[in-house]
Amino acid sequence: MNAASPDPRPRPERAATGVPGLDDVLGGGLERGRLFLVEGAPGTGKTTLSIAFLLDGVARGEAVLYVTMSETADELRASAASHGWDLDRPGFVIEESAPAEAQEQSLLHSSDLELGETVERVFRRVAAVSPARVVLDGLSEIRLLAQGPLRYRQQVLAIKQRFARLGATVLLLDDMTTGGLDGAVHSVAHGVIRLEETAPEYGAERRRLRVTKYRGTRYRGGYHDFAIEHGGLRVFPRLVAAEQERGQGDPAGREGRREQVRSGADGLDALLGGGLERGTTALLMGPAGAGKSILALHYALAATAQGGNAQIHVFDEEVGLLADRAAALGFDLGPFLNSGRLTLSQVDPAEMSPGSFAQRVREGVERGGVRTVVIDSVNGYQLAMPDERFLLLHLRELITYLNRRGVLTILTLAQHGLVGDMQSPVDVTYLADTLVLLRYFEAEGRVRRALSVLKKRLGSHEDAIREYAIERGGLRVGGPLSGVRGVLSGVPLLGGGGGRAAQPAAPDGAMT
Repeated sequence: MNAASPDPRPRPERAATGVPGLDDVLGGGLERGRLFLVEGAPGTGKTTLSIAFLLDGVARGEAVLYVTMSETADELRASAASHGWDLDRPGFVIEESAPAEAQEQSLLHSSDLELGETVERVFRRVAAVSPARVVLDGLSEIRLLAQGPLRYRQQVLAIKQRFARLGATVLLLDDMTTGGLDGAVHSVAHGVIRLEETAPEYGAERRRLRVTKYRGTRYRGGYHDFAIEHGGLRVFPRLVAAEQERGQGDPAGREGRREQVRSGADGLDALLGGGLERGTTALLMGPAGAGKSILALHYALAATAQGGNAQIHVFDEEVGLLADRAAALGFDLGPFLNSGRLTLSQVDPAEMSPGSFAQRVREGVERGGVRTVVIDSVNGYQLAMPDERFLLLHLRELITYLNRRGVLTILTLAQHGLVGDMQSPVDVTYLADTLVLLRYFEAEGRVRRALSVLKKRLGSHEDAIREYAIERGGLRVGGPLSGVRGVLSGVPLLGGGGGRAAQPAAPDGAMT
């Protein structure tokens, strides 16, 4: 069962997994008294997940048992110690149960005898401990001892039935080294969690998991990124914007209108029809160096003065360099950073997965009071995740989520080229509610900048093109450029149509 709609049936008692985010994926945890399969290649995190599951039981006063058939108890303790866990505590029992074949037995032992002895040793220990939670790490060894699919399935069924009579919640771990997808165990298990690891051409490995089966439970389907950190696994549930109720972040006021955020620069606010609205997304497009990051920062700082915190996720440069550039223009970020009203979040392009980035944004919004989010830039977001085929879908879900939470979202996108025809590496204009275009143009032997608003879904905006400058004291936007055409092409001409290059008219009105 794989859906997000409410389930009217009474829910059975669940055991928490002890893994942040995983209970959300599982719809509340693991049903008690059932047997679950956790499968994945070596190194994907099965042991770490299972130890966290058992430690959560110990914290709740439950007896737990870890049966290891492939590694020693000392190796298991060393693995746990790398996460700061101590397994030598009351209630946590480790049972080494290597198959008889690995114990230099005589050649008189048949495979059936070896398998039977191994399983009986396990259940003798289970009977002595009476655990509420059990991890059996060794399906590959049982598969080898069974020496055939029929015998293997019979043995797994017998293990399931014996554990069911004891009422224990069981995790079977399969490292998949002695076979591919295990249909025999899939059909027997109450639920199946599959862990995967991928290696991009550049950067650190990426991990993800998927619940492929969970009887009678509505769980969160699809792939979910996760990371192995100090302290265990951390799962980043796939963001589904449709689960957010409209207006949850109160984007509209009492009169049903969305709160408008002004930039404080009169010319810019005039272009935008008064400002940007919370619960909408603005895209700032233009060539490199045109001032997109500074414009986004200017707006983020102005937004904090009107309520809520702001968070800027920086992909393309060091946050220290951005702070230094801002200081050179007269923006002192220290008071904003120290008070928590502004957070500069550095994104390492080689380390960040889409799920972990979305989780970082969500935590800021849901726990940090963030009401303005800047992603600088979409180019860096794309380059950080080059192997993600559905990156635009990730971004769409994130933007829709932020809109429904009443957050003002500002994206920047660097176009290829400096003047003339511009190309965008990725088309995200359809996701934006407001589209702001920044351009260079040449006039009187100087490189100048022009600003225009191409669309705004919510409310009216100017169709004029205004000149702007970035200088100490911030952003200054002048009046509409008049009497010229072709400013956006980079080489303005007189409006008379004679085709000759022109000295553009000075902006109407002073910079503000």
